[in-house]
Amino acid sequence: MNITVYAIEKSKNEAMQSVIKDYLKMTKRFAKLEDKSIFNKQIALAQTKGDIEAKKSYSKAYEPFLNGFNVALDVLGDELDSFEFSEIFKQNSNVNFFIGGAFGFEKEFLKQTQKVISLSRLTYAHKVAKVVLFEQIYRGLCINANHPYHK
Repeated sequence: MNITVYAIEKSKNEAMQSVIKDYLKMTKRFAKLEDKSIFNKQIALAQTKGDIEAKKSYSKAYEPFLNGFNVALDVLGDELDSFEFSEIFKQNSNVNFFIGGAFGFEKEFLKQTQKVISLSRLTYAHKVAKVVLFEQIYRGLCINANHPYHK
């Protein structure tokens, strides 16, 4: 199984990255998990122009990676419990998660994904949401493997 998390982020927080590395290591026995950060001059410029331009730049950056089963994180997405979340991995061997930039996603991009989820009704800082996602990926894989971590 291949799982990739894509995030629009200019720089990585060292403390949060350390936690993510731990999840990457723990997940190795269940799946190949990758952490991909995307940021370029077009995104930086678009973000200075406003939300419409920024969202378009995110879509353009992410569209080449839309293969397999694609999941976007969006505040208006479906709220799942951990068992429902784990079902994503039972049915798909190539899963991509997309975390939007500061302005979120274009509706057209969301329509290109197979699932749109929300991690919570709460708003998280981008770096916190990413750590929560990695934890839930690990938890979901443990649930499917009947590993005691999720209890």
